Amino acid sequence: MTIRLLLVDDDPLVRAGLTFMLGGADDIEIVGEAADGADVPALVRETAPDVVLMDIRMPRVDGLTATERLRARPGAPEVVVLTTFHADEQVLRALRAGAAGFVLKDTSPAEIVESVRRVAAGDPVLSPAVTRRLIAHVADRAAENTRQATAAGRLAELGEREREVALAVGRGLTNAAIAATLHMSVPTVKTHVSRILARLGLNNRVQIALLVHDAGLLDERGDG
Repeated sequence: MTIRLLLVDDDPLVRAGLTFMLGGADDIEIVGEAADGADVPALVRETAPDVVLMDIRMPRVDGLTATERLRARPGAPEVVVLTTFHADEQVLRALRAGAAGFVLKDTSPAEIVESVRRVAAGDPVLSPAVTRRLIAHVADRAAENTRQATAAGRLAELGEREREVALAVGRGLTNAAIAATLHMSVPTVKTHVSRILARLGLNNRVQIALLVHDAGLLDERGDG
């Protein structure tokens, strides 16, 4: 399968470098480029990308706002945000808006290519450890307590089996690993994940993992 990729960055040199890195991959086709988030909706309609590689800081409409608007639309492509920061409140906001992960601008070409492939395949580009660091970086204790109660209440809406799958997603397990751990088939795991997303109104596995982390459930299990 050829992955259709849209590049969004206000720096023409960065776009040129990304084009050089990604254009050499046999399974990736760069279908368009944009210099600002304001141009994203029209380009997405025109080019129908599978993945959007989105810079955060742009002059008119930043990548955060563009991601929020894009992911709110039915059938939206996956979004990977580009950043120069390892831990940044803006990155966390992008993830909560529905981005499938983030890559640093100084990431090696091979890793960026692999990140695009992973996101196109439905896997987040963000480890649970990085998620924990991001949350710890931006949250004071009061806000964390409020978020924990809210997240726990939302997860309480799930059935017992769905909750087990959600916890496994929060631990960063693949569908195959979840199936082996919980003694179910991979298609059954996928069904549970789809039901969790629909029931909680989430976009992707990253948001499930964030919710589990927010609820403090991994720490209770000794995984935190």
